[in-house]
Amino acid sequence: MKSLGFLFSRLGWLPPLILLSGCGKGYDWGWYVVSPFHPQGLTNIQFLISGLGYTLQLSFMAILLSIVLGLLVALLTLTKHLFPRRVNRIYVESFRSIPILVMLLWVYYGLPPAFGIRLDVLWAGVLALAICDSAFEAEIFRAGIQSIARGQHDAADSLGLGFFLKMRLIVLPQAIKRILPAIGNQFVYMLKMSSLVSVIGMTELTRRADELVVSQYRPLEIYTFLVLEYFLLIIIVSSLVRWAELKLQTDV
Repeated sequence: MKSLGFLFSRLGWLPPLILLSGCGKGYDWGWYVVSPFHPQGLTNIQFLISGLGYTLQLSFMAILLSIVLGLLVALLTLTKHLFPRRVNRIYVESFRSIPILVMLLWVYYGLPPAFGIRLDVLWAGVLALAICDSAFEAEIFRAGIQSIARGQHDAADSLGLGFFLKMRLIVLPQAIKRILPAIGNQFVYMLKMSSLVSVIGMTELTRRADELVVSQYRPLEIYTFLVLEYFLLIIIVSSLVRWAELKLQTDV
């Protein structure tokens, strides 16, 4: 029964998809465009999947940069001085209030005339996604660090550890175990938001689907395949995050 429940939770989208194929009076269905058993469909699938590498590359680079920026911003809240804490609040409140699409368009089209900085579509996407997400990462790290008992900080101070050694050896290893689910959730969010970079021409999954729709005139079938691509991708990533979380728990 447990295995049946797991299977249903993972494949629960199939019944609606099957029902979808039977609705829509007068619509000339053309699932052959994404069928691996049809020559044209197989070619189309290969074309659609060719954008997967760019999606993964963009998402991984953006989440890594976001984590680094978020951690640096979060550390500003640990100081006793007022100015760094205000910098943290201004950074977090500013960038988490800006829609990602707006930031993406500003970075790609606004940086060249404003500062003479011209980025290609990949780096423009990475920078825009990372800046917006780093505000949320900063709050995640802040909450994780502040959840560590005060006695851990006092013990590190009694050993004569400096601030950065205390963070690296004592505080952050414990905090990361607590915030890993939240970081994993942000990575899933980053994978989905990477689709926005298609508006500036990056040939990731969504852009490939848009290009194929223009040539095949089958938006429902092609975008349904795109939904399934993201669904499977997110399921795989979520499973890896849960595996890493369980691995860390067993190592405690």
